[in-house]
Amino acid sequence: MHIPDRPFRFALALALLAAFGLAGCRGGDGPGEGGAAGEAAAASGRAGAERERPLPVEVAPVVQRRIAASYAGTANLEVPADAQVVAKTSGVLLRVLVEEGDRVRAGQVLAQLDPERPRLEAARAEATMRRAKNNFERSRELFGRQLVSAEAHDQLRFEYEAAKAAWELARLELSHTTITAPIGGVVAERMAKPGNLINLNTPLYRIVDTSRLEAVLNVPEREMATMVPGLPIRMVVDALRGQVFTGVVDRISPVVDAASGTFRVVGVFEGDQGLKPGMFGRLQIVYDEREAALTVPRAAVVEASGEASVFLVEDGKAVRRVVRLGHVNGSYAEIVEGLAEGDRVITAGRIAVRDGVAVEVLDPAPVEAPAEPVPAAAVAAG
Repeated sequence: MHIPDRPFRFALALALLAAFGLAGCRGGDGPGEGGAAGEAAAASGRAGAERERPLPVEVAPVVQRRIAASYAGTANLEVPADAQVVAKTSGVLLRVLVEEGDRVRAGQVLAQLDPERPRLEAARAEATMRRAKNNFERSRELFGRQLVSAEAHDQLRFEYEAAKAAWELARLELSHTTITAPIGGVVAERMAKPGNLINLNTPLYRIVDTSRLEAVLNVPEREMATMVPGLPIRMVVDALRGQVFTGVVDRISPVVDAASGTFRVVGVFEGDQGLKPGMFGRLQIVYDEREAALTVPRAAVVEASGEASVFLVEDGKAVRRVVRLGHVNGSYAEIVEGLAEGDRVITAGRIAVRDGVAVEVLDPAPVEAPAEPVPAAAVAAG
């Protein structure tokens, strides 16, 4: 009985080992290599789903509007006629006749110095001149009858001429006691008070002519070919927000400053529009303007390696289109070639977009009706 049991027990042990081995192999497939492969497949599926998800973008239509080519800059307003009134003689200031803010005309009396001493000097000079004149006239009569020498006659003539010049000089000195306006304009400053002793060349008033104001721009030399006298200028000032003032280019410097690479452009404005000297202005010189040009928002344009392009939305996908630009201002760019009116270009979300990527168009903001462009300076000021 014992001998037949050994083969049976050996076979049973082999069967048990085989069973445990199979079980071990099946257990390894779960948390080991088989589990990692499952996770990789799931991640790949999720990545594929994300790649297929459309990118949200905003679009704007290609529309016709007026667009201007311009140069924008800043400058302070200046007055070309700015006169400082100084005393041409000395004396006590008796009275002032105009104050700051008063408008005066050329030649109008502004103030009066004490004229008593100059008046007496003029009277004495006049008496001396009359005596010299009488002596000269008697000498001339006697010289005609050859009763005096030519030398004596010439001496009396020279004395008379010198006395006459001294009298005229005294009269001029007397006239300087009356202070008058050299130009017409507005009294910007009064520097003296009644009762002050005024010396020669003492400043008394400052008068500015505000009927014409100038703005001096230092323009880069690359713009020299576009600047000509008579070009229109639009300007806004910080002190008068919401108003756009118009002027023209008056003068252009014919030379370029080698140190800065700029040249001077002087624009003029009428001073009766509320503008004041010293105001800070943001200017836009418009050197070309088109009434109906195909335009897109400037944010839609991509410029790289000397090439401009935009992204269109066609059949739910972004399509890159190379375009040729015309005029570009602060908000819009003119499209000369590459687009048609009504095309939709991507404006927001453009950075993440690539050619052929699926996109989802969000509700666009309402498109404003085409209007006359506001200067880039006005946009910057706002």
